[in-house]
Amino acid sequence: MEKFVHIQFPDGKEKKYEKGIQLSEIASSISQSLRKKTVVGKVDGKLVDLSYRIERDASVSLLTTNSEEALEVLRRSTVLVLAQAVKRCYFNVKLGTGSVLDNGYYYDFQIHQSIPLDELKKIEAEMENIIQEKLEFKRKVLSYEEAVQLFKERGELYKLEEIQELPKDGEITLYKQGEFIDVSHGPQLPHTGFIKAFKLTHISGAYWRGDNQNQVLQRVYGTAFHKRSELESHLLFLEEASKRDHRKLGKQLELFMFSEEAPGMPFYLPNGQIIRNELETFLRELQDKAGYKEVRTPLMMNQRLWEETGHWDHYHENMYFSEVDGISFAMKPMNCPGHMLVFKNSLYSYRDLPLRMAEFGQVHRHEFSGALNGLFRVRSFCQDDAHIFVREDQIEDEIKQVFHLIDQVYNTLGFSYTVELSTRPDHSLGEDHLWEIAEKALIHVLKDLNINYQLNTGDGAFYGPKIDFHIKDALNRSHQCATIQLDFQMPTKFDLSYVNENNEKIRPVVIHRAIFGSIDRFLGILIEHFAGAFPVWLAPVQAQILPISEVHLEYCFYIQARLEALGIRVGIDNRNEKLGYKIREAQLKKIPFMLVLGDKEMENRTVNVRHYSEQQSTSWKLGRFVDHICEKVMKRL
Repeated sequence: MEKFVHIQFPDGKEKKYEKGIQLSEIASSISQSLRKKTVVGKVDGKLVDLSYRIERDASVSLLTTNSEEALEVLRRSTVLVLAQAVKRCYFNVKLGTGSVLDNGYYYDFQIHQSIPLDELKKIEAEMENIIQEKLEFKRKVLSYEEAVQLFKERGELYKLEEIQELPKDGEITLYKQGEFIDVSHGPQLPHTGFIKAFKLTHISGAYWRGDNQNQVLQRVYGTAFHKRSELESHLLFLEEASKRDHRKLGKQLELFMFSEEAPGMPFYLPNGQIIRNELETFLRELQDKAGYKEVRTPLMMNQRLWEETGHWDHYHENMYFSEVDGISFAMKPMNCPGHMLVFKNSLYSYRDLPLRMAEFGQVHRHEFSGALNGLFRVRSFCQDDAHIFVREDQIEDEIKQVFHLIDQVYNTLGFSYTVELSTRPDHSLGEDHLWEIAEKALIHVLKDLNINYQLNTGDGAFYGPKIDFHIKDALNRSHQCATIQLDFQMPTKFDLSYVNENNEKIRPVVIHRAIFGSIDRFLGILIEHFAGAFPVWLAPVQAQILPISEVHLEYCFYIQARLEALGIRVGIDNRNEKLGYKIREAQLKKIPFMLVLGDKEMENRTVNVRHYSEQQSTSWKLGRFVDHICEKVMKRL
């Protein structure tokens, strides 16, 4: 019997080791410095602990603290340390479950007392103790029955429930460090001492397993990095993100509100509605120039429609229903079927295509209350939907036109973006050859426009492949907004046709297109991107006039009337308050221009201008300022 295994490394080199060697021993055989930095390994592409023993020939990678995958392992191990610390700090703690997030982690607990925010330091101190103990993360594999018995003896009812939903004929992976043991898929760090930089950030409530019928547990959030400097940079980022939180700024700037009378459905206050109107006006202007026709479709349509289109199978759990005259109706979760019915209402020839149909359509989708998040995740929102009905030979040119439109919008708003192509998913509609035509068309457009893209295999819509656009905000966070989807299926579902040059009925192809995506979510992104200090054309109040005293009011009213006649949104703060107080108020409201008016300004027909982003004010001739602010608005700056 062969006593050795052959190990191939990423650089192509190959070495022979005794069968059963651990990954940690392989790292040591290369160099002690590598062993000290290595935290996890990969065997034939699969992440494993350093204690993993190799019994056959394999390819091996040793991952150090510099790798992204090692960072995820670090956070997974820190989750277990957090849970162990909470068990040590509080009496009668029941473990829920934990998870690693994009920038951190969390763990859910049932504790018979509320953890105040200031006690996070107490938990952090105990985590530090556990780290100093350098407890080894020991992997254990138990049978289903053994795992059930273990957690039953420990009184961990939530863990028991979690395990009982797993296959009874399978094995359960657990990790033990010191007195603590938990279910985890692993891999983990070699020991707790590898955790160098962590922070607990906040606490919230969370329904067990995300179900609002279940017990509310306490969720503790944190983050961890390999280096203290990386942690500190991230905490600064979180601090800046907190300042930009659209929920806080939405309240401060009086943009929108929520009410228990309509959970998850935003109410737009006058200031917020102004911004929405400006966004819609902007896109309408571009769409008009590009030949789009705007329509409006009903909020509610027969349930039968959604079943026939295939949307029922994919969306019915997130739809709202009502019964009228004994017939079941559904609130629309998207605008597509309505636009198909509008197209079907008329007879078109090949000369009428492409037909570009747009709608700012309100849609409704049910979200669990625990998932609602300001404007980012709501139950009612407006989509800037468009559906372009084309002949097959028009597909690529029309998609290029959509790219141009998206580019105009994002450039105006100052967003850079990346592109992702998503191909046919497992559960899809339609014939293979149509999907092949659709995917090839999208790839050809991307190559023709010389656009770099990421391939996202199997993540297309159920009716067609798609191109998604990811914008980067001021904090370099990515948000998926615009989308282009190519659809051969809906025209067949709705029996749509146009008449070709031979007087034959032919199926059109549909291009689904959105640029903002959800206008509500996009507004939330804009608030955080600009930190509430909107460019002049979007600002609810574009200029605030601040009289030094009552004797200057007449001049203030004259300027206000002149600006308003030109469409500028302008206010006057004529309260009997000190000028410094009025300036601070205007600053808090993030108004782009403050115009301070006193004797000198009145006498010289000037305005003392202070921009929101500047500390110093400047004296301008009134006419020059009027031209300046009008140019900002006209050019959308």
